[in-house]
Amino acid sequence: MKFDAINFKEKFTKFNDHWSPRVIAEMNDYQFKLAKVEGEFVWRNHPDTDEVFIVIEGSLNIEFREGVVTLNSGEMFVIPKGMEHKPLAVNECKIMLVEPKGVVNTGDSDSELTAPNDMWV
Repeated sequence: MKFDAINFKEKFTKFNDHWSPRVIAEMNDYQFKLAKVEGEFVWRNHPDTDEVFIVIEGSLNIEFREGVVTLNSGEMFVIPKGMEHKPLAVNECKIMLVEPKGVVNTGDSDSELTAPNDMWV
């Protein structure tokens, strides 16, 4: 076993793509993913799992059909499974996602923004 801490700042320097999560760790069947986001994403939902957004740096809006939540650095929000949502960031925002292995970033939506799974950094 390696005893090296995972440094978020260092990991964020290793990629520039927006809306393309990178895996940094696994725990049981869950993955911890970092992503850089900017602009609007797609409406989607994850019918079989909750999804956690943690803002590391910047500001992120998550729109719902009934309202919106704004997350700033150091804040998080859990989206219940099956709830339709659309993230958007006016300026680049750095986030962490925590979700089961195999979850597709665009959920049930088919989009050009669908990223490959299991991309490690």
